[in-house]
This record gives sequence, structure tokens and C-alpha cells, in this order.
Amino acid sequence: MVQAPPLLDAQGRRMTYLRLSLTDRCNFRCVYCSPATWGGKSHLLSASQLERLVSIFASVGIQRVRLTGGEPLFRKDVLEVVSKLASVPGIGEVCATTNGHQLAQLAAPLKQAGMRGLNVSLDTLDAERFRTLSGGRGDVTRVMEGIDAAIAAGIDVKLNAVVLRGVNEDDCADVVRFAWQRGIVARFIECMPFREGKPVPTAELVEKLRSQGLPLEPDDDAIGLPRGPARYFRGASGRVGFISPMTQNFCAGCNRVRVAANGDLRACLGGREQAPLSQLLQSEADDAAILAAIRTALGQKPEGHRFNDADAKGALLPMMGIGG
Repeated sequence: MVQAPPLLDAQGRRMTYLRLSLTDRCNFRCVYCSPATWGGKSHLLSASQLERLVSIFASVGIQRVRLTGGEPLFRKDVLEVVSKLASVPGIGEVCATTNGHQLAQLAAPLKQAGMRGLNVSLDTLDAERFRTLSGGRGDVTRVMEGIDAAIAAGIDVKLNAVVLRGVNEDDCADVVRFAWQRGIVARFIECMPFREGKPVPTAELVEKLRSQGLPLEPDDDAIGLPRGPARYFRGASGRVGFISPMTQNFCAGCNRVRVAANGDLRACLGGREQAPLSQLLQSEADDAAILAAIRTALGQKPEGHRFNDADAKGALLPMMGIGG
């Protein structure tokens, strides 16, 4: 059998990682992510359409699939979706990013369905600040219980915290200690200009964590690991990751392609370019036509994001509508 050429973007970067949004609806309204009002898309891809699309991507070298949202666990058929995607030939890992609110009940069934890893959002351990950051909807105790349930189920768990100046940067050391007590990694993300909040540069945050009793040093063993844009530091009891889109541009190593909940392909998180794959799926176009549309869209992928442009906030699609 002749193997299809790999999936390359306009800069020749090879795509091996698909971020696939299951829904753009969410029970939170996080201040840095969600518009105050968001109606959601009228059409979502079915479990069978998602399986077919992932099979097409796998045929040209996609190896990992991360399910995103909105909140992906909001999908009533999420276990069916995970099971289908984990069975696609060539897909070595299905994982997800979640707010963790429904995780205590779903962790064990997700593991059984084939879920390998979860990134759980935990911006602070402070209950009041957590509720405020989540738009008045989040219960931090419930999320922590979900994290413990996922670990107990044997799922690889990481914590994600978006750091906002003047809001939660003083809480980060507590998040690290919470993670280390469970043998997992906390990662801190510079706030991007999708909604509200001012970023805390990674270099400043590292020094703040050191001042709060965490003697962090660069983890040379983690440099170059093909696991995304995070850079890692090592402390006394584990690692800490930092994702720095604003101060340490990571686009040169991009290996990601994104598909929104309605099937629109987004070539770049920091742009508006999109290809309506949903129309092709609904019109029963063959796989070759869908793959051609994917290649065309990636041929327009820019060299880097636009987050540092003066008008970035007005030029970006909402994070909730992209899938992260």
C-alpha cells in the first residue's frame, strides 16, 4: 500500500497532533476564555463523523488527539467518542482538556473507554477566587475530587493554570505543591488576549515561585521532549511546566492542527483562517476531497501567531469557539 505524504503546513512543519473540539458549550464562563454570552454552534459533528475525520487525519500522520471544548465532558456521548477515536488505526493517544467539574463521576468510565491523559484546569486552590475566575460557576473542591478520581483511575493527569496579573499569581506555589503531593505536574500558561486579564511573564513567575519557597532550576532532561510547547523546571519534589505564548514564542515547533466543534478547521490558534470541513462531511464528499481541503487550509497557516499585535484581541476568534 502506498503511504500518503505527511501533513505539512506552509512552513514545512509536520502535523502530528490534532486538537478536536467536541462542543463549544461549557458550564463555566472563565474570564480569560469565554464571552459573557455564547450561544454555541447549531451543528456539532456526530460521533461517526468525528471518527471518520480522525481516520483521515491518521492516514497522513496524526498520532495524538486531544479532545477540547468548551467543556468536552459536556458531550452526552463522550464515552462513545473516546472509544471510537481510541480504536482508529494510527492513533496512539486520546487525551482531553477539561475543567474537571464532572470528572469524579466520569474518570473511571473514561479510562475504560481509552482515555490516556487529562489536562485539568486549576487556576487557584482558593475557593472564592476559583469561583470568580470561572464566572461564578466553579467549585474548586469538586474539581480537586475529580483530579483525585482521575489519578486513581490510572489516567495521566497534568494541571493547567492560566496566570492573570493581580488575580492569582500569588496562588501558583500552592498549585505546584498540590500537584507534587499527587505525583503530577502543574503547568502555568501566560494569559493570551482572547478575553480579559493581563499576563504574568514566565520569567517573572519563575522568580516569584522561587521566592515562595520553590527552588526551581531549568530541567535540561525535558528540553526537546515532543510533548508540546511547555518548558520545564525541576524542584525538590517534581517538575513545573511553563507555556509562554507571549514572551517565548513557540510557533517554530508547531505540530498542531485544530478542528472546531462544528467541523471548521483552524490552521492557527492565533488567526481567523478556517476551512469548513463540516460542509464536506455533510455532503458525503470522499476522503480525498476532505484531505485536499485540509492540505489547502494548512498551506495558508502563518509562520506564527498574532498575539503580540496591537489589535490582537479584536482580530482573534473567541477561545471558546476555537477549542484551544
